[in-house]
Amino acid sequence: MTIATDRSHNEDLLAFLKDSSSPYHAVAHAARRLEKAGFTELRETEEWTGLSGGGFITRAGALVAWYVPEGAPAHTPFRIVGAHTDSPNLRVKPTPDTASAGWRQIAVEIYGGVPLNTWLDRDLGISGRLSLRDGGSALVKIDEPLFRVPQLAIHLDRSVNEGLSLDRQRQTQPIWSLGGREPGALLRKVAAEADLEPAEILGWDLMLHDIQAPGHLGLEREFLVSSRMDNLVSVHAGVTALTAAADAWSKGAGPAGGFRIPVLAAFDHEECGSGSETGAQSPLLERVLSRSLTARGGSGEDWSRAMAGAFCVSADMSHAVHPNYSERHDPDNHPLPNGGPVVKVNVNQRYATDGTGFAAFVAACERAGVPWQRFVSNNAMGCGTSIGPITAARLGVTTVDVGVPGLSMHSARELVGARDPGHLARALTEFVTAG
Repeated sequence: MTIATDRSHNEDLLAFLKDSSSPYHAVAHAARRLEKAGFTELRETEEWTGLSGGGFITRAGALVAWYVPEGAPAHTPFRIVGAHTDSPNLRVKPTPDTASAGWRQIAVEIYGGVPLNTWLDRDLGISGRLSLRDGGSALVKIDEPLFRVPQLAIHLDRSVNEGLSLDRQRQTQPIWSLGGREPGALLRKVAAEADLEPAEILGWDLMLHDIQAPGHLGLEREFLVSSRMDNLVSVHAGVTALTAAADAWSKGAGPAGGFRIPVLAAFDHEECGSGSETGAQSPLLERVLSRSLTARGGSGEDWSRAMAGAFCVSADMSHAVHPNYSERHDPDNHPLPNGGPVVKVNVNQRYATDGTGFAAFVAACERAGVPWQRFVSNNAMGCGTSIGPITAARLGVTTVDVGVPGLSMHSARELVGARDPGHLARALTEFVTAG
């Protein structure tokens, strides 16, 4: 393939991926980008009045942002882009310090659907959120090769190429030094990095990350490779679309078809079911949108009208056809990198797409000059899911599931086409402004 990439978009995306080693860092960096675009952060505990322009709230690893065009009536319908900030990884247990056979280790727990072999023999750092004695919190990120999950030599396990034969507990305990168990060693390390005393830290949400930088791959650099593409490519595209829509509306260049309120909802904990205060199953999005409408003087009737006209695109990474396992894909639908975003269909509602949603998103792609593809699972294979069906059921709005096609989903190192992040951002921009 000869690929002419959108270099500025991809450079910005790669920087975002590198900076966002945890959901908390992803939210912090997205918030900074929104503030730079003129959005204002609101506190959920404070009163909201007379809101217009761009606003957003953050809660731990989740963010909800929106833009109200000047003069938009309270019943203006929402155009929602849904995504998630979390990725499968290894997370630190509450009692982290452990040891075995003269090696100092840390205890971790598997988060989400992790292909464990992809985490073996990688240089790992640590990042996340520290919860402090005074009720505050602090982000911490050590982007250094501190940890490693060592693979057992093939001489000691001849069956290794037939599948990982060790139990999951031993298989995922990283080493980081020699010596026995030293209680508090990890806490002291992360506290020093955050310029805190260990006694100030009462809790944490820490996770390991591969420190290898995101980058390009291929004969003509036609692919992007990185950790956490599922689903930070979609979060980045959503931020890009929201700020582009806000810029257009602020300059009076909104669509002739009437007002719309673009929204980005970036949830946490999708990889383990979305069942948390920051997940898609929570009332977070509903409460935020309702408050934003009420702050503009809207009534219950306005809320019902706004939601009746609302539309949601759930953007999450999709499968490209695997060249070594093409028989595991639907025989008539083989999405490829750089072919444009994929519209995902499952009649059993593992994805929320129906004919109406399908047509609306394809129309947005066509208006934006963006190619698009289809995905449906092979009938003999299980199907993943996304926040789409949850959002559709929670809010009662038409929802379509889409995503950038890629390989090695959930791996410590995923791959997508270099054109597709820009394709997705342009399609979402068209959707939230004129969809």
